[in-house]
Amino acid sequence: MEEILEIIEKNSKYTEKEIAAMTGKTVEEVQAAIKKYEEDNIIVGYPTLINWERTSKESVIALIEVKVTPQRGEGFDKVAERIYKFPEVKSCYLMSGGFDLTVIVEGKSMKEVALFVSERLSTQECVLSTATHFVLKKYKDKGTIFEEKTRDDREAIFI
Repeated sequence: MEEILEIIEKNSKYTEKEIAAMTGKTVEEVQAAIKKYEEDNIIVGYPTLINWERTSKESVIALIEVKVTPQRGEGFDKVAERIYKFPEVKSCYLMSGGFDLTVIVEGKSMKEVALFVSERLSTQECVLSTATHFVLKKYKDKGTIFEEKTRDDREAIFI
């Protein structure tokens, strides 16, 4: 049944009838599977991927590397919870390597993101350091290429 999850992850606009045809299951089996996935918190949402660069909305996305001190008895979970509850935070991941958390933040401007980092994020008692990286351009997100270049493979003819 994970096949249903893979289909929905690629395109959540498919109808249950279309998913049934793709998987060889009945519509009722697909409906029951999706309902169970939602109840078990396996399917947690149906987000739409939007290329905001093609709209008039002005925004800035930043990836912030955060080093933290884990909390006794709770590890990184409590620290991450405190951070991901900020409305500016779009994603938060526990990482391996040179830092502990990756925090994805969205704001209206670089200044707004910088103020969030300096006044709200870095002032948390468990935060040891941060390094902020601003996204300049998205080429691919969640498996979707934003602007695929079309190549002209025709040969040039010189007269």
